[in-house]
Amino acid sequence: MIETIEVIINNKKYTYNKDIALYEIAKDFRDKFDFPILIGKVGNRLKELSYTLTESCDLEFLDLTSREGNVVHINGLIYVMVYAVKKLYGKSANITVEHSLDKGIYIESTFKLDEEKVKEIKKKMQEIIAEDKPIVKMNIDRLEARKYFESVGDTAKAGVMRYNTNNYVTLYRLGNLYNYFYNLMPTSTGLVKDFDLTYIKDNGFILRFPTVFIHDKIKKYEHHPMMFEVFKQYRDWGKKLSISTSVDLNRIVSTGRISDMIKIDSTIYDHRIISIAREISDKKDVKIVLIAGPSSSGKTTTSKKLCMYLRLFGLNPKVLSMDDYFVEREDTPKNPDGSYDFECLEAVDLKLFDKQVAELLNGKEVLRPSFNFTFGKKEYNETMQMDDDDILVIEGIHALDTKVLTNIQRNKKYKIYISALTEVNIDNHNRVSTTDNRLLRRIIRDNRTRGYSVDDTLEAWISVRNGEEKWIFPYQDEADVLINSAAFYEVGVLKTYVEPLLYSVHSDSPYYEEAKRLIDILRAFLPIPSDAIPEDAVIREFIGGSYFNVD
Repeated sequence: MIETIEVIINNKKYTYNKDIALYEIAKDFRDKFDFPILIGKVGNRLKELSYTLTESCDLEFLDLTSREGNVVHINGLIYVMVYAVKKLYGKSANITVEHSLDKGIYIESTFKLDEEKVKEIKKKMQEIIAEDKPIVKMNIDRLEARKYFESVGDTAKAGVMRYNTNNYVTLYRLGNLYNYFYNLMPTSTGLVKDFDLTYIKDNGFILRFPTVFIHDKIKKYEHHPMMFEVFKQYRDWGKKLSISTSVDLNRIVSTGRISDMIKIDSTIYDHRIISIAREISDKKDVKIVLIAGPSSSGKTTTSKKLCMYLRLFGLNPKVLSMDDYFVEREDTPKNPDGSYDFECLEAVDLKLFDKQVAELLNGKEVLRPSFNFTFGKKEYNETMQMDDDDILVIEGIHALDTKVLTNIQRNKKYKIYISALTEVNIDNHNRVSTTDNRLLRRIIRDNRTRGYSVDDTLEAWISVRNGEEKWIFPYQDEADVLINSAAFYEVGVLKTYVEPLLYSVHSDSPYYEEAKRLIDILRAFLPIPSDAIPEDAVIREFIGGSYFNVD
């Protein structure tokens, strides 16, 4: 007698044979999705479509319009790309996945590339996808996996196997190619149809795909030259320091040289801030420095350090925070669910802000507000006035918005965009995203300074990310300069503080899978103690012990 199980999908019960694979059930529901089903959520756990059900359960299918499905879609595309490159140009040909860029991922080839070759890669990928080739999950002895990657010349992944302490590792096979990924994968190439490639220059191109923010189409590529050049600058510095992957960083840690790396990194960052302070001082018309960036990008420490260096060049910075110019709580716009929308520009009393800044520049004394977040209203207890050598430093998420300070001439403003642009990836195909780096920072700071649990931070993070996409990222090109606040050694330090916190997330939490994903990333890095980190380093803003008292 065949045993059956009950599966609840969208609050409706279905009966299936026991030990049925998720991809078999997915066939019954694929017409309800605009994109191919990529993974399933069994109860509270993400499962690849090869997973078999042995008992009754709740089941949810996810496509690339979900955050979890989007990650699977991207990993599948990267694997197909690696396979296509080797089919076209030989076993020694490879790609290096670098970083995100304009809702896509910047990738470099290990061989000479041009626009025609990018078109060839795209065509070959489409052929492989049309063949719907299986991507097979396998458990392999770690040492055997290391030997395999050494034999095919993939030294980065061989190095990852060296620092992995598990007896067995999960590899994925596509044709005769094996690979290692830190996230779940699609079960076949036919599930990752939606993509495009855009050639940039030299050996670089962009992999583009629908995102959770623009999930109905693939965004036309828009080049952000400043962001691109800063990434390249830090990548070049990394090469000079012989550090581009977790393997390189782990080698430095395991040989006792991490203190030197921390000193070099701090010197690079300080030199950057000093050069910006000098540039501002040379621009005699500039009277306002506007600083913006996404959450946990290190704006507070960077702005305080910039103020310190501005004084070296004879300027006296006076600081304003746009957070003090929130409208009264009863006037704050609301989200569709009824919660307050503190991220939108309309949450700021822009009329008062613009008026007071203009008055300050004209030498008038103003009674500036201080926002009382407990009572949700502005309080006026402090006056401010500017002298000839004073310069306003203004920090806020809307500081670069073109609708802010329209009454002030552009030549009087100097705009700075800050983000944590991570350049140390796990290996050549597995990256540490800038977003994940900032999230790790925020988890630590929220817990240390506010007593928030990991669940609290992860719940708020979705709203924060939506706000960034709408109110911060569209204005990054307005900046005169971009500052990268990420340290080369950073993930190893964050691991020491955040990994124990992530283990506090219970298996029945809706954020369990996200915590598990972050833990899996951190496993690639050896822990780094914070003893040698200077008190004025940006990372101190999150782990504690900052000279600038940013708690």
